[in-house]
Amino acid sequence: MKCFFCQNPETEVIETRVFDDGTTIRRRRRCIKCDRRFTTYERVEELPILVIKRDGRRERFDREKLKKGVIKACEKTAVSLNQIEEIINKIEEEIKQQPNSEIESKEIGNWVAKELKKIDKIAYIRFASVFRRFIDLEDFKKEIKKL
Repeated sequence: MKCFFCQNPETEVIETRVFDDGTTIRRRRRCIKCDRRFTTYERVEELPILVIKRDGRRERFDREKLKKGVIKACEKTAVSLNQIEEIINKIEEEIKQQPNSEIESKEIGNWVAKELKKIDKIAYIRFASVFRRFIDLEDFKKEIKKL
């Protein structure tokens, strides 16, 4: 690591600390030449996750957008914000575990629907009606019969 001040390529690490739940390392360094100290941070570079929409467009995964959709489906139900947060965390972790940096929106929707189905049938039906694009009352009836 080059010295921040004199650009000397020889520095030594004098202290290392782990931050942000182990995702960031802070290092205090000292330049061998000018003896000045500086701090560097080391983080894992995360590739952006792209969501492939139904029409083929690609957009960056947006945790907040997903959360808003789940909150909307859970309005006036017994589902708590903590449960919603757990669902979002679980889905986000599932997305990050995928071997590809691109994922289809329908796959994300299926995961959310599966989680909602476990905790609240009304929230599940609301989410499914938008996600699966129910067109008429018959679509609702079919999904309710499946429950």
